[in-house]
Amino acid sequence: MENDVLRRELAMVLRRFPAVDAIHQCPDWVEVERLLSSVRIDVLIVTSGEGHRLRALGWHDSRPKVLMLIDEEQAADPGPLADLPVDGFLLRQQLSARSLHDALRRMRSGEIPMPTVLTRQLLGRVGAQSGNLRPVSLTARENETLALLAEGLSNKQIARRLRISEHGVKRLVGSLLLKLGSPNRTTAVVTAMKFGIIDGV
Repeated sequence: MENDVLRRELAMVLRRFPAVDAIHQCPDWVEVERLLSSVRIDVLIVTSGEGHRLRALGWHDSRPKVLMLIDEEQAADPGPLADLPVDGFLLRQQLSARSLHDALRRMRSGEIPMPTVLTRQLLGRVGAQSGNLRPVSLTARENETLALLAEGLSNKQIARRLRISEHGVKRLVGSLLLKLGSPNRTTAVVTAMKFGIIDGV
């Protein structure tokens, strides 16, 4: 099976990283849930096929960071990925020791790694949507976070203002980036202004 091959390839690559203590390979989601309930997992690497199961993880601080492997077709239509609790994306066709190491490093620093093709698609949407705005449904907390992003506040400053953890802020920002189809905080604010969610300055 393709997933078996992929699991073996990932395990081989991950074993080269000195920071990796243990690798658990799960043949199905039942095994993933069993593992999550019994062992501390720092990073969960999944394929897009498991996307719908990720919703149960939510955005709470105690869950592992999630790196999703997507293919080029999904990168060309990122809409279905918008509400998933995912901390980074990696194109399966570009999977290598270097790309995986870079994605994990960036996730640790609070960034949301994305393949170039996905970033370009999201940037293209920002321009295209300015004349054809679609409704964006944000939670009250996401709206508060967006307003503070527009003020130029850092994650630490937002965490203080909202009285939540920095990890909580990172997850809120990640959710905003996906919902607004934006590769970074700046374009998220620009897009929100185009949608009329926040006022321009």
